Amino acid sequence: MLKPGDPAPEVELQDQNGNSFRLSALRGNGPVVLYFYPKDNTPVCTKEACTFRDDHSAFSVLGATVIGISEDDSSSHRAFAERYKLPFTLLSDPGDVAFLAFGLQRFLGLKERATFMIDEKGLIRAVISSRLNAGKHVREALAALRDQGLAKS
Repeated sequence: MLKPGDPAPEVELQDQNGNSFRLSALRGNGPVVLYFYPKDNTPVCTKEACTFRDDHSAFSVLGATVIGISEDDSSSHRAFAERYKLPFTLLSDPGDVAFLAFGLQRFLGLKERATFMIDEKGLIRAVISSRLNAGKHVREALAALRDQGLAKS
């Protein structure tokens, strides 16, 4: 898994509306909270997405952009985002290109759940990993924004 200090890999994926999205397009616009989750509409993944949704205003105040990535296709992401009123971008990674580029793995067939805090220059500043504690990702991402000086001034 990539670690703090590593450059975030360039990824180009489709968002929930079928539009092409490049991670590098966000450089210079504030920090990015990029979270990888296994699957739309599963209990832990839904809880994680809804927790990011519920705290979205706190991320916005700190100038951060939240982005979720899973292997689900764009139409699944669109339905998931609409159903739970998710105010952030979901990216489709059906070939695990981004998943592998960030050094994530499977364990006993289960995909790793990880959140990467990326600064304005495209460097990873913090990594949060927990397969089942979805709330940990949100709490620690907010703490990293505040404590590590990642918040956009």
